[in-house]
Amino acid sequence: MALQCHAWNPPFVSMRPTRSVILRAPCNVRSNRQIRCVANASIQSQAEDNNKPSVVYKPTIWDYNFVESLRSGCVDETFRSRAKELTEDVRVMLNKEVEPLAQFKLIHVLQRLGLGHLFHKEIDRSLQAIYNDSNTDKWIKDDLYATALHFRLLRQHGYLLSQDVFSGFLDEKGKFQESLCDDTMGMLSLYEASYLGAEGESILNEARDFTKRHLEDIKDYRDSNLETQVKHSLEVPLHWRMLRAETRWFIDAYQGQEDLNPIILELAKLDFNMVQAVHQRDLGFASRWWKNLGLTTKLNFARDRLVESFLFSIGVTYEPQYERCRNWLTKVMNFVLIIDDIYDVHGSLEELELFTYAVERWEMVAMKELPDYMKISFLALFNTTNEMAYDILKEQGRDILPYLKKTWADFIKAMLVEAKWYQTRKTPSTEEYLKNGWVSSSGTIFLFHAFFATGQEINEEVLECLGSNPDLIFGPAMICRLSNDLATSSAELERGDVSSSIHCYMYEHKVSEQVARQYIRDRIMEIWKLMNKSITNSPFSSQFVQFCLNLARTSLCVYQYGDGLGAENSKSKNHVLSLIVKPITIGAL
Repeated sequence: MALQCHAWNPPFVSMRPTRSVILRAPCNVRSNRQIRCVANASIQSQAEDNNKPSVVYKPTIWDYNFVESLRSGCVDETFRSRAKELTEDVRVMLNKEVEPLAQFKLIHVLQRLGLGHLFHKEIDRSLQAIYNDSNTDKWIKDDLYATALHFRLLRQHGYLLSQDVFSGFLDEKGKFQESLCDDTMGMLSLYEASYLGAEGESILNEARDFTKRHLEDIKDYRDSNLETQVKHSLEVPLHWRMLRAETRWFIDAYQGQEDLNPIILELAKLDFNMVQAVHQRDLGFASRWWKNLGLTTKLNFARDRLVESFLFSIGVTYEPQYERCRNWLTKVMNFVLIIDDIYDVHGSLEELELFTYAVERWEMVAMKELPDYMKISFLALFNTTNEMAYDILKEQGRDILPYLKKTWADFIKAMLVEAKWYQTRKTPSTEEYLKNGWVSSSGTIFLFHAFFATGQEINEEVLECLGSNPDLIFGPAMICRLSNDLATSSAELERGDVSSSIHCYMYEHKVSEQVARQYIRDRIMEIWKLMNKSITNSPFSSQFVQFCLNLARTSLCVYQYGDGLGAENSKSKNHVLSLIVKPITIGAL
């Protein structure tokens, strides 16, 4: 039985002319006057600021009426019933007694098709059984593909598997055997596994360099589908990819495979559309909140990026049951963008110090000295955050407000440091910049809110660990900073902004932008190794561990082709259309 679910075409999308971000050099007029001429800002700074550039962002291309019009046609009882039937069929497959390699292949396909959330119990049980199987060496000893798949899946689920499982593929010099290059599928599997490596794992470092070099050298492929997968992985490895975007890509790729399972493929399409319907509903709630808040009409200098903010929240957690988490993270991202634009674009140094003090105090009386545009920003943040804390206090009797207040205060103090660097034209050392920059990236704000939003039981041990900023918190926040810098540094260099790790490294070491960019990419690799080690040794729930990894993945995705939040470019628009707007057509298989 095949259900027909056709792509929904909206009646109208308000696509305003796509002009680039307008950059104006500092001039001897008030910054609010520069902005008023272009953006018609209704609330303006009262301070003289002759040293700040005017950055005018284009308006959003996704208007309120468009978001409200989103309605999926793939959520009626017929589709739910069919999905339930197919889910049970796949569950039977997972519970069937098969050889470990066949089980790993099935788990691999289900996860890449975005179906892992439906079968997490069965997958966990299968991996535990295989991990405890003393006969594992018998079926992976001479099979590079099987060994690498076995290693990657167990590692990403928190099992501490030694890199020594690959020692049998090394020659007497400790290098990978050149004969392995004939096994393209095995090489691809080893390449993907190498990105689960931790600090100091030399075999996995060698595996990554070896496979990357040889996969890039392949000229002729017998299988076009394999060629597509290799090129896709060489662009960004699987472990680093935003899950929801990867699911959408792999559904198309899986359809071209000779060994596809039509039951699994149909379920993947149905589930994608049904989850997308949940996302459309969640986005509608967020859109109404954003409109009622009214900040876009009062702060015309700031970015209006509700839909992209919601897409970011999907990157951190797409699973239907985490509706509140997406809701909170969407709100957080909108406030982060507003505050970022206040500190980078609009506020005078005196105003920024007043705003920083107000957030640190977290009291209504602290608003008294603020200019109007900051009063409305502070009060919106204050009320929204307090409401979040109230929800958890009501549910669990836990007061999380001190944690939320502190993470906002830390973020804003870090933003003030960067503003002072800019005002004084100071270029800090790279390490000084990064010590502040991982906090100003806002990554900790997202993860703290994500932790509390899930409603999981909160205990003192976990709270203590959360507050100490372990690698699972620090790592994604730093990758947020570095990926942002890679995307925006060229524009920042043009306008003389010192707040970029690339600029700092160029200035400190007297090197080219290209050299500095490579240094930052190498730092991203090292940070992933820290996070990989934490996967297997974490006091947090497996779901929160995934939130942390997903934040890093989403940051890389958002900034892969430029500033996906500052400028709504074609890649950003395509992600919104493919992940939120357009369902997958389900036809005859």
